[in-house]
Amino acid sequence: MQKQAIFQSKLLPYALVAPQLAIVLIFFYWPAAQAVIQSFLLQDAFGLSTSFVWFENYLDLFKEPAYFEAIVRTFFFSFAIAVSSLSFALLLAVMADRPLRGSTLYRTLLIWPYAVAPPVVGVLWIFMLHPSLGVLSRYLRAGGVDWNPLLDGNQAALLIILAAAWKQISYNFLFFLAGLQSIPKSVIEAAAIDGARPMRRFWTVIFPLLSPTIFFLLVVNIVYAFFDTFGIIDTMTRGGPGTSTVTLVYKVYTDGLLGGNLGSSAAQSVILMVIVIVLTGIQFRFVERKVTY
Repeated sequence: MQKQAIFQSKLLPYALVAPQLAIVLIFFYWPAAQAVIQSFLLQDAFGLSTSFVWFENYLDLFKEPAYFEAIVRTFFFSFAIAVSSLSFALLLAVMADRPLRGSTLYRTLLIWPYAVAPPVVGVLWIFMLHPSLGVLSRYLRAGGVDWNPLLDGNQAALLIILAAAWKQISYNFLFFLAGLQSIPKSVIEAAAIDGARPMRRFWTVIFPLLSPTIFFLLVVNIVYAFFDTFGIIDTMTRGGPGTSTVTLVYKVYTDGLLGGNLGSSAAQSVILMVIVIVLTGIQFRFVERKVTY
């Protein structure tokens, strides 16, 4: 039998939902609507004059080679961050799921990095890998690696990917560990009795049963790479050297706040929102077909 909640007043359910709806309307739908409106306007840096230009801001973006470079760079960053963070988190979760002494302490320590804010993550990795002050940079130079992310764009991009992936590993680890612990032990024991070795048991039994968790984390990690890496980029490279680490979300910031081109910045934010929605839809349309519930 399904239990149904019964409220004494008809207005009480709406009153309970109202605060959440107000937060969504004020902090999501209202700014999104303002961005859409602003994307059709051309405004000077001082906000003294505004003119309606229809799709001119969007057309100017598609004529700008730097914008397409930012799109390609954002997709590359998202793929690299999602794959690396999911892979390492799954490896750590499998190791932490074993019956070890002090496993609770290990799990707690692995979850802690998620509490660190993205700008703080950037500062921590700068301390470790700064070309002249970093602790790890000394070992890289001693090993013959010419490490200087302040001048080398590829090294700066690698630094951003490492920091952003490290920040997200704890979040992925938490869900992977919960998914592993929810798998019935009898299923794994049955595979072992049938003669399946540990690696074969993982790929043929455990991994398919983790597919709902993997699908959820894939969506979350892509959204994270598109939006939440702004703080890491701003504290570590500020988009440099040159524009080698400028992503879509950081270009919205530089063109709008620093460049004063509010119409172009708003158009970029709308396009970014559409890209994320389309990617999420594609994942639900095609990737979810391979998910085993």
